[in-house]
Amino acid sequence: MPEILDQARNQVLENGVGLDQAGVLAVLNLPDEHLPAALQLAHEVRMRWCGPEVEVEGIVSLKTGGCPEDCHFCSQSGLFASPVRSVWLDIPSLVEAAKQTAATGATEFCIVAAVRGPDARLMKQMREGVAAIRAEVDIQVAASLGMLSQEQVDELVDMGVHRYNHNLETCRSYFPNVVTTHSWEERWETLRMVRESGMEVCCGGILGLGETVEQRAEFAAQLAELDPHEVPLNFLNPRPGTPLGDRPVVEGKDALRAIAAFRLAMPRTILRYAGGREITLGDLGTRDGLLGGINAVIVGNYLTTLGRPATDDLALLTELKMPVKALSATL
Repeated sequence: MPEILDQARNQVLENGVGLDQAGVLAVLNLPDEHLPAALQLAHEVRMRWCGPEVEVEGIVSLKTGGCPEDCHFCSQSGLFASPVRSVWLDIPSLVEAAKQTAATGATEFCIVAAVRGPDARLMKQMREGVAAIRAEVDIQVAASLGMLSQEQVDELVDMGVHRYNHNLETCRSYFPNVVTTHSWEERWETLRMVRESGMEVCCGGILGLGETVEQRAEFAAQLAELDPHEVPLNFLNPRPGTPLGDRPVVEGKDALRAIAAFRLAMPRTILRYAGGREITLGDLGTRDGLLGGINAVIVGNYLTTLGRPATDDLALLTELKMPVKALSATL
């Protein structure tokens, strides 16, 4: 057994203390023959510190495309020649999407907008949309609207938004290679305000943007420092027309190594499968990740890419005897 896995068994599994950056790097560099042991240990950590339940979430875009920022992986940027154009979703459609999400058994419905940060029009639409959803659907409402002011944070709390997603996307040292229209520090400041407001913090990123393995470990350590309630783990699904459109997808075994490493860095965090797992891991890899530290999934489609049918994921959870987290447990 590699020394790092012995260390992780004592430190993470027994005491609930996550691996530091050097420890994460050691896991990310494990040879293939030790990957099953790393995934097994990550699964034991997840079961010990999080339990067997899996949180299921659906997402919908309130405003898709036309974003002024230049995130190089994103087809919603208005600066690239990608096929996604600016679209706004009306309130009845939003409520219907929430109903469909609840019908899958999901406990969480996240409203997403492709913006630098919300303006008055978007905040008004959010207030109306959240009120309409809460009146008709028994589901938690989360939001992802970009960078916020303190006033906007307070307004979202007042609306009843219980969780806010704002991804750091990648580590601090690599971020300028991916985004130039705002800084990593600006994102961190929004997350700090959200945390202090009492809303749950959802913060993750995308692997496969061109970062090194060392920078992947740096990212895990920075997320652990933030200590978010939930970390969505995306794998780059290269989008046509974006600066990263020609990048190769992450190798399946590297993706699984990362899942194990991020779980061992954050033993108590909800670690959520997000975009790109279908092309990176396929059906078998999706199963391996759920048995290797993942304890939440986004079901159905993502913002601009297709996901697995929700029924497939829910059937897999049933087969693996992983109960879907009940809504009452999250309220």
